[in-house]
Amino acid sequence: EVQLQASGGGLVQTGGSLRLSCAASGITFGDYAIGWFRQAPGKEREGVSCFSKQRGTIYYADSVKGRFTISSDDAKNMVYLQMNGLKPEDTAVYSCAASTLANYDCGAYLQRGRYDHWGQGTQVTVSS
Repeated sequence: EVQLQASGGGLVQTGGSLRLSCAASGITFGDYAIGWFRQAPGKEREGVSCFSKQRGTIYYADSVKGRFTISSDDAKNMVYLQMNGLKPEDTAVYSCAASTLANYDCGAYLQRGRYDHWGQGTQVTVSS
């Protein structure tokens, strides 16, 4: 059974940093693309970043490019999202997700929200 759990959210001031963690079980990173999504109140879910170990690709949404970094610790089956230069518009619930199909093009599937396995999110609040 695939299970994902995001953690590490919190309250931070504008310009601050947070590192989110996603604990994954029941998957092998080579077989799945892993993505980070966020959803702010009253807004649609947005794909933030993803990677495909199989294809060796990483994708960032334009809104976070240059500020966020996705990484993984394969030995621990952990995925991280380092968020720097946070802005109030980054406030949202952040979730991690996995997909085997998205391995072919994790960014395209991310933009469409087409990931199969989802974990519970963690709240990130950026104060102005």
